[in-house]
Amino acid sequence: MLEGTDILKQTLAEVIKEYRLGQNRSISLLSREVNLSKSIWSDLEKGIKDPQFSTLWKVAESLNVPLSQIIKVMEENLKNKLSFIENQ
Repeated sequence: MLEGTDILKQTLAEVIKEYRLGQNRSISLLSREVNLSKSIWSDLEKGIKDPQFSTLWKVAESLNVPLSQIIKVMEENLKNKLSFIENQ
């Protein structure tokens, strides 16, 4: 079972891949456009990487999607599945 940051990484991976496939664009093309290695992009789509903010910005820019939209979709997908605040 995934927990905490793993859930966030997996959700981000799903959202990024969904946008990329929806645009019918390759990892090679997008990564080249924003000078991001294919391996980093691939790892993001597999939920392996926990990206820096600047990397997320590059990904959003290459997908022509505001970063805020990516975060909004992540929030919708997560709903009440995740909280870092412990119940007291």
